[in-house]
Amino acid sequence: MPIRIPDGLPARDVLVKEGVQIMDESVAIRQDIRPLHIGLLNLMPNKIATETQIARLVGASPLQVELTLVRIGSHAAKNTSQEHLINFYHTWDEVKHRKFDGFIVTGAPIETLAFEDVTYWSELEQILDWTTTHVHSSFFVCWGAMAAAWHFHQVPKRLLDEKAFGVYRHRNLNPASPYLMGFSDDFQVSVSRWTEVRREDLTPDFDVLMESDQTGLCLLHEAFGNRLYIFNHIEYDSGTLAKEYFRDISAGKPITPPRNYFPDDDPERQPLNRWRSHAFLLFGNWINQVYQTTPFNMEDIGSGRKLAEAGE
Repeated sequence: MPIRIPDGLPARDVLVKEGVQIMDESVAIRQDIRPLHIGLLNLMPNKIATETQIARLVGASPLQVELTLVRIGSHAAKNTSQEHLINFYHTWDEVKHRKFDGFIVTGAPIETLAFEDVTYWSELEQILDWTTTHVHSSFFVCWGAMAAAWHFHQVPKRLLDEKAFGVYRHRNLNPASPYLMGFSDDFQVSVSRWTEVRREDLTPDFDVLMESDQTGLCLLHEAFGNRLYIFNHIEYDSGTLAKEYFRDISAGKPITPPRNYFPDDDPERQPLNRWRSHAFLLFGNWINQVYQTTPFNMEDIGSGRKLAEAGE
C-alpha cells in the first residue's frame, strides 16, 4: 500500500522516481480503509531533505500510511521557506488534540547546547509529555532521542572529544526483537554527532538493541510508551554525510572526512550506501509493530498510561 502525503509536497517527485508508491490526499479520501496515522516532528534545518528521507522509509510498508508534518510553533525556521511551512506543516498546537499511531521526532544540529538552553525546549517538553497519552509508539532520532532520554529518565548526553562522523559497524544485540527482524548480526550505520549517551548512564527502562564498538549505543527500546531511541542517522541519504563534510569545509570548520564512507577515504570519490537496506528494515519493522499493536479505535491510544506513569 502507498504512503499518503499532502498534495504537491516536494518529496513526491523524488519518491515517485525511486519507485515508492504514493497516494495523494485527493485519492486517499476515497478509500474506505483506516490508514496508520504517523506524525513527523521535523526539527532539522533542511526540512525538505529530512521529510523526504523519512517518507521514503515509512512509505515502503505494504500498509497505507498517512504522514502529518509537524513543526515547533515557538521557533522560526530559517532554512525552509514560509510558503513550504504554511502549505505542508502544522504547528504542534494545531495537532495536539489528535491521536497518532506513530510519532517521529528528528534530530537537530544543537547537540552541544544544554537542553535547557534550546530556545524551544519548553514546547518540546510539552510535546514529549503529550506523546505519552496521544501516541501509540514514538520513534526518537539522534538529538531527539537524547532529548527524550533526558526528559523522561534524566539520562545525560556526554560531549565527545571529536565528532563521531562516518559509517560504522554495529552489532545486533537482540535478534529476537521484532524491531530487528531480518537484521544481520553485523551491519553498518551512518553516524554524525558530537555527543553520546553511555551505557552506564542508562536506567533499567531501556533494552539495548544495537551498539557499535567504535561509537557506542545506537538503538534502545523502552516498553512503556512503545518508544524507540536511535542515536545515529540510519535514515540518511547516500550523500548526506558528504554534504555535511563539504559544508563544514566551506565554513572553515575543523573537520576530517567521515570515516569508512568515501572509497579509499578520498572525498573526490562517490560514496557507497551500505546502510540503506537496514534502514528500510528498521522502519518497516517499526511500522509493522505499530500496525499489530495499535488500537483500531484511535481514541483508545494512550489510555491508561497517565495512571500507569503515576503509579495509580
